[in-house]
Amino acid sequence: MGVQVHLPATAGSFLLPVTLCILTLLPQGLLGKSGDEENTRSSALLQRVKRGWVWNQFFVLEEYTGLEPLYIGKLHSDMDKGDGSIKYILTGEGAGTTFTIDDSTGDIHAIQRLDREVKSQYVLRAQARNRLTDRPLEPESEFIVKIQDINDNEPKFLDGPYQATVPEMSRIGTSVIQLTATDADDPTYGNSARVVYSILEGQPYFSVDAKTGVVRVSLTDMDRETRENYTILIQAKDMGGQLGGLAGTTTVNITLSDVNDNPPVFDQRLYQMSVPESAPVGSVVGRIWAKDRDIGVNAEMKYSIIDGDGRDTFDISTDATNLFGIITIKKPLNFENKPSYTLKVEGANTHLDPTFRHRGPFKDVTIVHVSVEDVDEPPLFGSPAYYIELLEDAEIGTVVKTVSARDPDAANNTVRYSIDRSSDPEKFFYIEITSGMLMTVRSLDREEVGWHNITVLAMEMNNPTQIASVSVAVRVLDVNDNPPSLSHYLETFVCENAKAGQLIQTVTAVDPDEPLGGQRFYYSLAPEAANNPNFTLRDNQDNTAWILTRRGGWSQQDQTVFYLPIFVSDGEQPMQTSTSTLTIRVCSCDQEGNVMSCNAEAYSLPASLSKGALIAILACIFVLLVMILLMLSLRTHRKKPYLCDEEENVHENIVRYDDEGGGEEDTEAFDIAAMWNPREVHHPLGKIRQDMMPEIESLSRYVPQPCVIGVGSGEDSNVHGYVLAKLLEADLDPCAPPYDSLQTYAYEGEGSVAESLSSLQSGTSNSDHEYDYLNDWGPRFKKLAEMYGVLETNTPPMW
Repeated sequence: MGVQVHLPATAGSFLLPVTLCILTLLPQGLLGKSGDEENTRSSALLQRVKRGWVWNQFFVLEEYTGLEPLYIGKLHSDMDKGDGSIKYILTGEGAGTTFTIDDSTGDIHAIQRLDREVKSQYVLRAQARNRLTDRPLEPESEFIVKIQDINDNEPKFLDGPYQATVPEMSRIGTSVIQLTATDADDPTYGNSARVVYSILEGQPYFSVDAKTGVVRVSLTDMDRETRENYTILIQAKDMGGQLGGLAGTTTVNITLSDVNDNPPVFDQRLYQMSVPESAPVGSVVGRIWAKDRDIGVNAEMKYSIIDGDGRDTFDISTDATNLFGIITIKKPLNFENKPSYTLKVEGANTHLDPTFRHRGPFKDVTIVHVSVEDVDEPPLFGSPAYYIELLEDAEIGTVVKTVSARDPDAANNTVRYSIDRSSDPEKFFYIEITSGMLMTVRSLDREEVGWHNITVLAMEMNNPTQIASVSVAVRVLDVNDNPPSLSHYLETFVCENAKAGQLIQTVTAVDPDEPLGGQRFYYSLAPEAANNPNFTLRDNQDNTAWILTRRGGWSQQDQTVFYLPIFVSDGEQPMQTSTSTLTIRVCSCDQEGNVMSCNAEAYSLPASLSKGALIAILACIFVLLVMILLMLSLRTHRKKPYLCDEEENVHENIVRYDDEGGGEEDTEAFDIAAMWNPREVHHPLGKIRQDMMPEIESLSRYVPQPCVIGVGSGEDSNVHGYVLAKLLEADLDPCAPPYDSLQTYAYEGEGSVAESLSSLQSGTSNSDHEYDYLNDWGPRFKKLAEMYGVLETNTPPMW
């Protein structure tokens, strides 16, 4: 049996028909036999099945543009009787999307446009199955569909446009750049990918190799200084450049790089410059330039002074760009000594190209004339700086140094000296104004200030604006004037379980002095502790000492703190000593020597008392304190008087009238004489006010009035007797109120400087009342001041 693969006419013109032969048929068991027959022939199923067809390759042209699907070929099995019982299956790359198969006829079509440059071949698999049982009739076979190329892609320069550089003055044929065009067509099929290069623009300066694409120089002596940039157009054409081939182009921008082919030339043959004589060393005088048409390193210059009377006074260097020459001052200038200088300067290229030496020499020479300008210069010190060493115990008034300065000008003006106080703010030094003698005015201490950097000023008398300065560095040398002292550890501890001879502390000392031979300290116990029974000291001869115990059996209950005086001395002359006290506490420690407690009171607490119990006790104490404070507060409130009005709102009156009088100035409302002579109340002899009557008559008319001989007058009775009579009357009358008449006014006295005159609450004070304040209330209360005997005069009291 055989299978024919029918190809379309387009493919047939390029390919031979492919005949597929089926060598054998599959067993009938694959077509649906019963299970018994399958079991009886199981051995037959295990036999090798020969392939019923053998596939070759299919070839199809790319870029099919027809409206109908492209017919590729036909698959046909010898077992196909044409009754539709066989179904053809197509799987693999592009099956169902790019390629389809008619499952009844086996016709294969391409339903999408094929592009070899996208995918050059497809691997497919075909199989014939029983349409009813879907069982394979033959094993699956694989075949390839290759896409045949056509010339549908032009050459492309993938990296264009290009940038290239070639040195100027290059010879003909010098390679500039190699270009490569890429053609996506199949290079193994025809001339579709055979590329040929040509130049469309850029002649006669450059050319291109037709096969290799190398661009070369085709014109000699191309000068960058004349023209620097060129743009050429290169074409790449396939089909070997034949008519009908596809072409692509790109541009190449070519820059001529510089070479040193031009010598430098000064733009001036003579330079005139001037500089003031006061210009400091290093100051710039001027700038010169030897121009070079080249650029970059080829234009870099080196300048030098090759002759002239200013070779030792001036210097020349190249600036940061290596193009210009900078003339600077090498030595101080003095107009009085030399007013002008002449320099011969040479400028030369630093990078020479041997190829162009014949164009040299690559250097040039010019003349520079420098004039020195006269200026009024400040004073000039004899030294640029001064360094002085001085012992710190130097006496006040010691001359440290004599500085001198002079006027460098021809006038030679007188110079006066002073100290810049910003350099000596604490005024340790003084300088004599005319002689320049620098001396001390305060005691020096190296430990406080080891260096004094003083600025001394020199000023011309005739021109105070001309001021010069010089630095005077004074180093204060050390003198052994400070005693050593213990450092850091002034308190330590000893464990209760410490034994005799145990080290408890290592002590060191510090000394602010700095002897030349280094520090050396000596330790010992102070004389009063030399026979200390508890501790001893061992000097280790290395500026340290050990504190050791002399005994054991330490207990906080016996003593909690020990004080150990330590005597320290240094080894310099004069020797300095000091005594420091080391505090040693007795502490309870664990077996490793770690401190557990240094508080002796901790031993008096019962062992079973926990933190919770302590907190409870403290809480109870706090509650008791709060209750006591509350009781005291309630007791204080209970002692307050029932009258809750303020003191100035409580008053009393013995006699009340329906209307208030006008005060002490109203002589009609009440006769004050009745207070001085109670008898006159019953036998008034003066004016009596008739417009009102007292609501309560005075009880004095019913009480016999004793005669009291007055102190100042025999005919007037004393008020003291009247008051005593009233008190007696009140004491004898059990029904009498505590007061003659009590009237309370809520706002009496408000707004008055006297405020309330009530005597209520006056009994709270055990001291006698002081009425001196009545004198401060003005003339309205003068009468009261007289009654209570608080006049400012020396009048004796009334009682």
